[in-house]
Amino acid sequence: MSMQASGGTSAGPPAGGIGFVGCEMMAAAGPGAHDHGHAHPRRREVVVNGKRVKTIDIHAHCCVPKAMALIKHPLEAPGLLMDDTSTRIAAMDAQGIDVEALSINPYWYRSERDVAAELIKVQNETLVEFCAANPDRFVAFATAALQHPELAAEQVEHAVKKLGFKGVGVGGSVAGEELANPRFHPFWAKCEELGVLVFMHPLGTRELEPSGRLGGSGLLTNTIGNPLETTIALSHLIFEGTLDRFPGLKICAAHGGGYLPSYANRSDAVCRTFPNRVGPLPKKKPTAYLKDGQLFFDTIVFTPEALRHLIAETGPGQIMIGTDYPFPWTSTEVDLVLGTPGLTDDQRIAILGGTAARLMGIG
Repeated sequence: MSMQASGGTSAGPPAGGIGFVGCEMMAAAGPGAHDHGHAHPRRREVVVNGKRVKTIDIHAHCCVPKAMALIKHPLEAPGLLMDDTSTRIAAMDAQGIDVEALSINPYWYRSERDVAAELIKVQNETLVEFCAANPDRFVAFATAALQHPELAAEQVEHAVKKLGFKGVGVGGSVAGEELANPRFHPFWAKCEELGVLVFMHPLGTRELEPSGRLGGSGLLTNTIGNPLETTIALSHLIFEGTLDRFPGLKICAAHGGGYLPSYANRSDAVCRTFPNRVGPLPKKKPTAYLKDGQLFFDTIVFTPEALRHLIAETGPGQIMIGTDYPFPWTSTEVDLVLGTPGLTDDQRIAILGGTAARLMGIG
């Protein structure tokens, strides 16, 4: 197997220039962001076995300040702002990322219906503007007011049919309610009907925070709390029958699916060990849901061994690269995929961008 990643030059900034992010976290740009002085950085072109690969980052964040202002939500990080894309595009070029799929972590799940309706309208229309200004580099996940499920279903339909979105983002819970709660069925039904990819990003396990168990050193509310919420959310979607009820759903879980892929066999084992205490059993073994095309996962697991194991538990066709930009958790996801052992060229190409392109209709 022949495999390489090469750096090719870009003729100045990408056409269309989108006004997008004055990111102050240049650490997220990775090696090479400053290597060319005041000239535009060279754009790294990723090549696998002689073939130029379009790379797609499924996990990148942004924000819409005028939507946030409707409920006076504070700015979490300057790098989320969309005024100037030069820093973000420089980071993408340095890392070898061709396209970012933008998402916004839900901060509106406690808003009243009328405010939520206006917030989502402003937010989705602005996301369209961000992407239209530079369609070669950005796509986006629509947002929805999931706390009002019927409204959320209408919002997704409008986003897809009128605004052209191919995906929608959700949190790992909704103001303390599980995504598997039957009251969210109208939303899931609409996502299945429209065939959109759902990107699920955790909001932390906030119900644990008052106990103090996630206090102290280590930023455990994020370090542990985020992947834990994803683990809980996916487990409920499996055991409460949501994935059985909506077999056409396609959900991408951030941060490698949290802890579930690492210990999903225990979920199989509980069905054997305590079948009368599990409740209605899911139609398949829990581990099957990780492999059968409903659940997808990003690559934010940090090491080749961790990614190798994630792929072993889910399959290479379920994995897409993610960076968490502008938060500098990682700037080496392309190299992580290229350096993970045991993959074929076609599997690397799929993980780097092919699977995301298929799911989001990116040419």
